[in-house]
Amino acid sequence: MSRRFVPALARTATVFLLAAWLPARAQLPEPVTSALRAAAMPDSALSVLVLRGDQTVLSHLADRPMQPASTMKLVTTLAGLELLGPVFRGRTELRTTGTVEGDTLKGDLYLRGGADMDLSTETLTAMLRSLRTQGIRRIDGRLVVDRQLFNPARADLGRAAFDESPEAYYNVVPDALMVNKNMLQIDMRSIGTGKRVKVTMEPELEGVTIASDMTLVDAACNAWEDGWKTPEAVPQPDGGIQVMLHGTFPKNCAAHYAINVVDRQEYVDRLLRLNWKQLGGKLTGTTVEGATPPEARLLAEHVSRALPELVRDINKPSDNTLARTLYLSLGALEPDPLLGSRPQPGSAATTLSRSEAAVRGWMRGHGTDDTGLVIENGSGLSRTEQITAVQMAGVLQAGLRSNWAPEFLASMPIVAVDGTMRRRLAGSPAAGRARMKTGTLRNVVALAGYVPDASGRQCVLVATVNSELVSNGRGRAVLDALVDWVARLDGAPATMAAPVPTPAAAAAPAATPDSRAGSATVPAAQ
Repeated sequence: MSRRFVPALARTATVFLLAAWLPARAQLPEPVTSALRAAAMPDSALSVLVLRGDQTVLSHLADRPMQPASTMKLVTTLAGLELLGPVFRGRTELRTTGTVEGDTLKGDLYLRGGADMDLSTETLTAMLRSLRTQGIRRIDGRLVVDRQLFNPARADLGRAAFDESPEAYYNVVPDALMVNKNMLQIDMRSIGTGKRVKVTMEPELEGVTIASDMTLVDAACNAWEDGWKTPEAVPQPDGGIQVMLHGTFPKNCAAHYAINVVDRQEYVDRLLRLNWKQLGGKLTGTTVEGATPPEARLLAEHVSRALPELVRDINKPSDNTLARTLYLSLGALEPDPLLGSRPQPGSAATTLSRSEAAVRGWMRGHGTDDTGLVIENGSGLSRTEQITAVQMAGVLQAGLRSNWAPEFLASMPIVAVDGTMRRRLAGSPAAGRARMKTGTLRNVVALAGYVPDASGRQCVLVATVNSELVSNGRGRAVLDALVDWVARLDGAPATMAAPVPTPAAAAAPAATPDSRAGSATVPAAQ
């Protein structure tokens, strides 16, 4: 994997500037202290660093490790752009060591995963259709699903669910071969159906049906999730699977939701077999997991969109699964100008440690001290990830210097315009000008990005609140007040208020995210 390192002199200068960012603890702007007081939060719950060029505008507990929530995606995506490059693409392949005799492939068919973030029912079907155009109708062999690139990929197995919604999309843990991100799209309707909820699902999977024992209740349709219970995938005596929905559902209501309940091996197997059958094909063997032999020849392939497009899909809506996939790719893949990507030498059975080493090496190469940094999965949906405002500001300044600065900035939500910032700060001078990545967990709110001041000078802003009191918009009000304050700066000395006294009963607690609203991918928690 190629890495771009700044010259030694530049690294030394950057380290010096990072140290210079941390004078004595500064007073906070009055709008921020007012928001903190309104939320009954101490100033010790907030960490802030605002830079304008090489000038420190505001530094408050900026060297304290904080739980960043989804702002950690900025680290993953910028490191991805710089280490993998803008033409990097994940790829999926169908390979075989068998021979074609007439319309029959005699041998196993290998479905090889390569971190293809765009792999879907449509793209998989197109690959199968390519087999049919090559004259293959019957496959006398097994289907071998190859996820070796990310192994172990399932860090979630054997652990307690992250929160009470393990079926939700934001909780999906990726592997090297995920079709449709392993999601089922569920449509639920009680309109004109009497005493039951009509449910359907996409995509169709061979032998998989869906049913509901949901009870109809008098409730507002827009609050249908209040009665939602965790669904199940129930094995059937005939070898099929029944997806069963539980809970209550409002009368005269229609809703759509995506769930992850079918085992990913079953999902891929049943999706491929059904689509192969619909194309007139037949597969005689069983489905197993395994490795693709080096001598296996290529039959069909799919490559994802280029990395800059995927980075936008990560940062604008704050997609945890895509961020985790990119993070794993940093430890397993390297760019290839023709193929888009190829496995790193010796990357079979790679672990998260290789990804972590890649990110830490990239940060140190840009002069950012990684001491105290904790990376678990690169998405921020974590109980353990931590980063300081100084470190995040170093990443953002590296983003401004990067060859891929336009791609990186274009991936970030525009305040009051799109992504997870579309409904915030509409009346502020930051609207339409600032680009901010959000982070939200049950007890974390964070913002990191770029805010032009009143004179148009670019400011780097990193702010994080870790407190049990951030819910119901209280934490966001603090951060929005800070962004608005920076956007109004005109270069004159800022008026500061005294630090907020820390009530004995309101000391900032350790952050432990755990709720459905604990991911910025959930609209209510962006």
